[in-house]
Amino acid sequence: MDFELTNEQTAVQSMAREWALAEVAPVIQRYDEAHEFPRELLASLAKTGLLGALVPEEYGGAALDYVSYALAVEELNRVDASVGITMWAHNSLCTNHLVLFGTPAQKAAYLPRLARGESLGAWGLTEPGSGSDAAAMKSRAVREGDGYVLNGSKAFITNAGVSEVAVVMAVTDPGRGAKGISAFVLNKGMTGFSAGRPYRKLGLHASNTAELIFDNVSVPADHLVGEPGMGFVNTMQVLEGGRVAMAAMAVGIAQAALDAALAYMKERRAFGKTLAEFNGLQSMIADMGTEVEAARLLTLRAAALKDAGKPAKTAASMAKVFASEVAMKAATKSLQIHGGAGYITEFPIERIFRDAKLTEIGEGTSEIQRMVIAQDLLGFR
Repeated sequence: MDFELTNEQTAVQSMAREWALAEVAPVIQRYDEAHEFPRELLASLAKTGLLGALVPEEYGGAALDYVSYALAVEELNRVDASVGITMWAHNSLCTNHLVLFGTPAQKAAYLPRLARGESLGAWGLTEPGSGSDAAAMKSRAVREGDGYVLNGSKAFITNAGVSEVAVVMAVTDPGRGAKGISAFVLNKGMTGFSAGRPYRKLGLHASNTAELIFDNVSVPADHLVGEPGMGFVNTMQVLEGGRVAMAAMAVGIAQAALDAALAYMKERRAFGKTLAEFNGLQSMIADMGTEVEAARLLTLRAAALKDAGKPAKTAASMAKVFASEVAMKAATKSLQIHGGAGYITEFPIERIFRDAKLTEIGEGTSEIQRMVIAQDLLGFR
């Protein structure tokens, strides 16, 4: 068993870390406080190639392995989760759906500009009335002439208001349940296709999250992604890789919380010594460091299984549920170590604390992950 990263993986990790520290760290508080999407930062990120992380080289992408991708996601989120989740949704969901299931013509049309960052991608599964029970979606795509007419909406969609491309799921055969759902790729500007107003959120203030709205959208037949009726099945395959990356996002947030606690403990003095000298706080730090490292190893194990072409569904769910809960615990403990200082916006832990909660909800809640894990352990299909 080899725990060493390759030279290429280390290079990706270092590049992502250096870019985030140089470009994001100095300005992100301003974007967060203004609830403003950082377009300039995404333009800069595009130059690193990370917006084409999973895109094959023939379409202008970086073609990273999953371990490298997870490392990059972790490093971006270690500095800021708004930028991190924007990159994650673009890559893991929209772009990867097209990589895995798009036709050659679709790949040629969309992947190069997605990889270059000329277009941002969104991905629509969740609806106002169907979250964990995604197959209960109400959006309908009715066959009409040479195409489809799409009606409905999607909720809580990352990048909804800033994307030029979206892959969305809709029911095409209501009598077949989950096997009657198909996927479509939509372009910004299609008549009847729009985004709602951005949500005001607990955290991730600098990321864009909104509804996608379909009002009699005429969708040409060649915008169908994958086989008819296979949209939900393909979605589950997309989510497997997405959960690995969401786990990496949680690891990055957890590491950021640990970083903040360590820095504060070394500087803050009480009763004539630094907080770092108090045994009780040392115990908290020891637990945080151990849990963050365990979450990282679970995440990289799931990524390595993906790279080896082995089943990774359960490993991804294990990594995601554990890492997300570690992120929330680490943020809570770090804020406690900061005391009153952690409750004001002068210190980054306040933002880290708010951002951490999403990782327990997005990409399948902790409850859904435990259901996936239990069904595998019990031998259920």
